[in-house]
Amino acid sequence: MLGWSQAELAAAAQVSRPTIVDFERGVRVPHAGNLASIVAALEQAGIEFTPENGGGAGVRLRKPPTSP
Repeated sequence: MLGWSQAELAAAAQVSRPTIVDFERGVRVPHAGNLASIVAALEQAGIEFTPENGGGAGVRLRKPPTSP
């Protein structure tokens, strides 16, 4: 959605690139602190995480604010 590389996500989340690589490959689940940092970085960039609402959890890109 954002077109970020693993290195860009790692930098934005202030975690190591291997943490991102392992998470994407399903090798390991990040520690709670790293996961919170990844989520915060994505939310800061405009990603919205939607909860389970009968149709499944998901993500979307937040709409930019409209001008008056």
